[in-house]
Amino acid sequence: MTAQAGRLVAVVEDEPTIREAVCAALRNDGHRTESFDDGVTAWEALSKSLPDLAILDIGIPRMDGLDLCRRLRARSEHLPIVFVTSREDEFDRVLGLQIGADDYLCKPFSMRELMARVKVLLRRAALVEGAGRAHEDRPTVVGELTLDPLQVSATWKGKPLGLTVTEFLLLQALARRPGVVKTRDQLMDDAYPDRVSVSDRTIDSHVKRIRRKFEAIDREFAAIEGVYGAGYRFVRLER
Repeated sequence: MTAQAGRLVAVVEDEPTIREAVCAALRNDGHRTESFDDGVTAWEALSKSLPDLAILDIGIPRMDGLDLCRRLRARSEHLPIVFVTSREDEFDRVLGLQIGADDYLCKPFSMRELMARVKVLLRRAALVEGAGRAHEDRPTVVGELTLDPLQVSATWKGKPLGLTVTEFLLLQALARRPGVVKTRDQLMDDAYPDRVSVSDRTIDSHVKRIRRKFEAIDREFAAIEGVYGAGYRFVRLER
């Protein structure tokens, strides 16, 4: 059994088919699960005993996923939280409120992709619980950019970028080798550890969102360059 196996994952989802499918996939990966179909019932249970990770639907009854996330984050700064949502722009608003989710997936989503995200988040949580950092888990600094793999956090000019886990892994893959062009296929491997099936357009969409988050801090940001027919690279810019 691995260090992550046997972790307790809470699934809060009011659609029975999705809830049962997510729980089955988690159990197949060796995790324990507890499930809830509304926010109040979930909070009554989780406030007494936190899980190792929570998967929350935004549109759950009685207490929505946003409010539940706020309450869980107030209980723990390090609890990994993943949102599932029917609309991507709905989660964009969530990010704007900075309520503390670590990642999100839009419905319909691949169970393999969800399991890959769970694996990354539980690995991070295990490192936070550990006594020290491995070399590869130390912060990476490239000019004005700082990446902390242990916290899965990124700052630009000292301001947080608010990246999801997948966005963080993509940016880290580019920033650790400044000037080197990474193909979309290579970026897929970096962003999806279990190599779920994703398209070139998925990578392009992630890069577009990452750029928007940089530009919200720095209008002149241009350090992520697209190389026609090849992929992307992160460049050091002289100001």
